[in-house]
Amino acid sequence: MKILVLSDTHGKLNMVRDIWPKLNGVDLVIHAGDYASDAEAIHREFGIPVAYVKGNCDGCCSSSHKDSQGGDYAVVSTDGGNILVTHGHNEGAGYSLDRLRYKALEENCVAVVYGHTHVAEVRQIDEPAAPGGSLWFINPGSLPLPRDNSGGSYGIIRSEEDRFDATIVYYSTIMGSSRKGNPAGYVSSLLNYSDRF
Repeated sequence: MKILVLSDTHGKLNMVRDIWPKLNGVDLVIHAGDYASDAEAIHREFGIPVAYVKGNCDGCCSSSHKDSQGGDYAVVSTDGGNILVTHGHNEGAGYSLDRLRYKALEENCVAVVYGHTHVAEVRQIDEPAAPGGSLWFINPGSLPLPRDNSGGSYGIIRSEEDRFDATIVYYSTIMGSSRKGNPAGYVSSLLNYSDRF
């Protein structure tokens, strides 16, 4: 199973439209929030299943709500194991991955997909309590509003029985572009970062 992982698109889907024709064999899209309406638009436009959660800019919902259609978190079942999906703001993802780890173990997951920080990261840690003995943390960053001067990014998960792998792909790599950073400058970057609070 090949999964496209997105987060923090904030109503700006043009870069998703740019990369879509270059992606082959995507079975599912996971959108980790900000905005849930973007996930719904991707489903309508590309006709592919989308599992998504709400982010801090999507309004409130009960923290106990578990639903792949716009709750605070979802558990996506794959051949390679369960994936916990959350935006990350309720778990303090910008400061520590501990609460994400505990929630993933509680849900018997091999991976956590989260967003909120707009900074791409893939990390695999040894975790004896997790299925398979390790746990993946996957933050795809943000295509339109990255905070790491990357020019935008997304994730790809390949999940098969007895195999799980995740990578970050940068917009400039797949598009052959030299787009870097925020062209609007420092003040715009600060405003973009304001959704953290």
